[in-house]
Amino acid sequence: MANTTALRSLDHQNPAQIAENSFLLREVGDSEGGTLDPSYIARTTANGVETMPVVHPDRVRPRLDFPKAWHHFSKVLKDKERTDELIGVFDALPWRAVGEEAAAFLATEKGQAIFQSEPYLPDLFDDHATLRKMPKGSFAHAYCDFMEREGLTAAGLVEASGDTRNGMAMLPDGVEWYGDRLRDTHDILHILTGYGRDTLGEQCVLGFLFHQRPSPGHLFVAWAGTLLMRVKLKSRAPVIGALREARRHGRLTQRIVEQPIRELLPLPLEEVRRRLNVPQPTTYLKVLDVWRSEGIDPHAFLAKQEA
Repeated sequence: MANTTALRSLDHQNPAQIAENSFLLREVGDSEGGTLDPSYIARTTANGVETMPVVHPDRVRPRLDFPKAWHHFSKVLKDKERTDELIGVFDALPWRAVGEEAAAFLATEKGQAIFQSEPYLPDLFDDHATLRKMPKGSFAHAYCDFMEREGLTAAGLVEASGDTRNGMAMLPDGVEWYGDRLRDTHDILHILTGYGRDTLGEQCVLGFLFHQRPSPGHLFVAWAGTLLMRVKLKSRAPVIGALREARRHGRLTQRIVEQPIRELLPLPLEEVRRRLNVPQPTTYLKVLDVWRSEGIDPHAFLAKQEA
C-alpha cells in the first residue's frame, strides 16, 4: 500500500492533517465493491480506469536554494539572451507548499471533475482546428490568435521546461498533474490579464502569478527585472506601479490552475474575465502609452530605441 501520509519531510503538519488532503475512491477498480487507498485518485480513460497516488510516496518537499538562484540569474544579467536560465531560478526558488495545495484541490468535487475531464492541457491547447470551431470572440479564438501571432505552442512550452520539476525527477501522481497545469496555463495568463509578451508584460505576469502560485522565484525575477528597467530606462513611465498593480490583481483573481479550462474556452473572453475576476491592467497600459510617446520599444530588453 502507498504511503498515505503523503509528503515526507513535512515539518509543520502531522500525518493526520496530511491524510485530510486525500479523498476516498468508492467502488472504483475493486470487483468486491470495497474501497481503494484514500491517497489514490482515478479517472476513466479509453483503456479503462487509471489510478495514481495523490502524492507519490517518494515525493519530498522542494527546497529553496538562494545561491543557485543567484547563479542562474547572474547569467541573465551578463547576457540578456540567456532567458533559459530563468527556469533555473524558478527551480531553485519553488512553491514549497504545492503538494498540499494540489492534494487539497483533488480532495474537492471540482478538482476530481477537472482531473477526469482535463488530463493533459497541451493536447487541448494545440488543437487549433477544434478551438477555431468555437464561437467568434470566444476565449478559444483569443488563445489561437495569440499563440499563432507569437509563434508559440503548448508543446513548445513543455519542451522548454525540460524533464524535471524544481530540479527533481517527475513522479506519476496528482501533484505532478497539478504542476503540469501550472506550466500549461502560463500562456493563457497573457490573454486573460492583458499583459503582453514585452519585457514589462512578462514581469507583470510573474508578479500576478505569485498570488496564484506563491513561488519566491517568480516574485524575485519580477522585481529584479522591473527594478532594472526602472534604473536603465530614462522614462517617466510608472513601471513599479504596474508591477504592484499586477500583484494586487493576482490576489483578486481566482486561481487559474483550478478552473475548468475546457468549459471556459467557448465563452466570450470578457465573460471569462468577469467570472474569474480579472481586472484590467490600467497602469501597465499607461506605461505602454508613455513609452510610445518617449520612443521606447516595449519589446527591447532594457534598451531605448527610436520609434
